[in-house]
Amino acid sequence: MDHDLHAALTAWRRHLHAHPGLTLHESETAAFVVEKLKSLGVTEIETGIGGHGVVATLRRQASGVGGNRSVGLRADMDALPIQEADETLPHRSQIPGVMHACGHDGHTAALLGAAALLQKDTDWSGTVRLVFQPAEEGGAGAKKMIADGLFQRFPMERIFGWHNWPGLDAGTIAIHERQVMAAGARFDITFDGHAGHAALPHMTKDPMVGAGHAIVALQSIIGRNVDPMKAGVVSITMAASGEAQNQVPARAVIKGTARWLEASVGDLIETRMREISQGLAIAFGLTATVNFNRGVPVTSNHPAERETAAAAAASVTAIRRDLPPAMTGEDFSWFLDEVPGAFVWIGNGPAEGGRELHHPNYDFNDDVLPAASGFLAAVAKRALSEG
Repeated sequence: MDHDLHAALTAWRRHLHAHPGLTLHESETAAFVVEKLKSLGVTEIETGIGGHGVVATLRRQASGVGGNRSVGLRADMDALPIQEADETLPHRSQIPGVMHACGHDGHTAALLGAAALLQKDTDWSGTVRLVFQPAEEGGAGAKKMIADGLFQRFPMERIFGWHNWPGLDAGTIAIHERQVMAAGARFDITFDGHAGHAALPHMTKDPMVGAGHAIVALQSIIGRNVDPMKAGVVSITMAASGEAQNQVPARAVIKGTARWLEASVGDLIETRMREISQGLAIAFGLTATVNFNRGVPVTSNHPAERETAAAAAASVTAIRRDLPPAMTGEDFSWFLDEVPGAFVWIGNGPAEGGRELHHPNYDFNDDVLPAASGFLAAVAKRALSEG
């Protein structure tokens, strides 16, 4: 990548960082993407796919291998409801309570960079779909794009994506054999009892007692029910109850998230969560209601596409194939359930000082853009050229 393109992508990325679009509110980001695509000479652009999604198409038809092939490249666009901590950052978020704390601004800029590289490169033929996805952060944007006919309206035989990864050397690309990121669910458990005066607890049915025991007991699912050789997470992250300090409340609610890499573990977590909650409700004279809302499936690479991605990555930068999967979730998994593809990590550099994902001090490393855009262009070309 030449200096001028890198400088342009850096400026675009920082503009996106300063003007983040929260999940389901990415209209300005989508308009910015369309503007920059047009400035690169891309003319085939569709908007409003599954919300604020944008799909651009590059075509270079020629006889021979690849002429009738198609491939998709994806970037997510949305930001998080997090207040940026670094007030000295020149390109800090201008939207209170919203920031790009996961690097989707960098992902979007890198896909624009891949568009620029492919537009200038005459050494490929076929069709490349540039998929700019909204609502990755819990908004099911991938699922909504699929429901809106993504793969019927914009056919692609394979699809590739990536995520920046703090703690991995900047620009290094990590390739996983199969599982990359976990499946997950968000759950809430409501304990209903009987309210009353806090000084007369014998006349109440205290839901706080049930909720408190549940916070501890639910940890036994991973510690005592899941095979130690398999991965699982149950995290209680919220608790709410009560209106007055001298009242035993009528209701207590705890909420959290669960993650797993194998479907059987997810089923076990849900089953035991329901059993433990109901058991505690019986023990303390309460009623318990469990809502276990499954989200994204496991992000798992397809073998052939994994090797395509590995070869493309090795042609651009250093690669690693020894990293374990992460228990974070990724909306791209919905795309991989529809068409073959692969998902890689690209190192963002050191994570010290609060530079990890979803931290209020996070900022995408602009030095990664050449490797990221270069990988996306290279994997598209390789996918189109393979028999």
